Amino acid sequence: MYINDYESPLGRLVMTGGEEGLTGLWFETGSRFTFPDLQKDAVRRETDCFDQTKHWLDLYFSGRDPGFFPKLNLSGSSFQTHVWDILCEIPFGRTVTYGWIAEQIAKMHGIERMSAQAVGGAVGRNPVCIIVPCHRVVGAGRKLTGYGGGLPRKKALLALEGIDISRFQ
Repeated sequence: MYINDYESPLGRLVMTGGEEGLTGLWFETGSRFTFPDLQKDAVRRETDCFDQTKHWLDLYFSGRDPGFFPKLNLSGSSFQTHVWDILCEIPFGRTVTYGWIAEQIAKMHGIERMSAQAVGGAVGRNPVCIIVPCHRVVGAGRKLTGYGGGLPRKKALLALEGIDISRFQ
């Protein structure tokens, strides 16, 4: 496992990954998730994956849709990875609700309902912030709900994408 970092306008981001792709991207401080044990055991190194990720982040933080994904190697349950795949389909500058994602999953599986709360749990376990855009998911009634990097960062990311955050509660 390798580790590297990226200085973003919203704080340092920590990247983890290997030859198979990016496994993690988190804000170093102010996040509800911290990974000191992983960082202690990981080897600091430059890789093609980290170069792709840094390029993606450069484009993103300049206010542009990067138009590609760096190579990802996400690890989670089949339900979690299904939700993360749906997150990757949310266009730059758009938001969806947890309920909308639940409806999509229910349709795909031919079931009547899927729990928006279960979707929220999977969204909250997204290991690659920003690139797998969990910040684009909002609650019912236009509520800006939790974000692993904190609500101020969620608002900043949405604003960067040109979303009028004043329309959210």
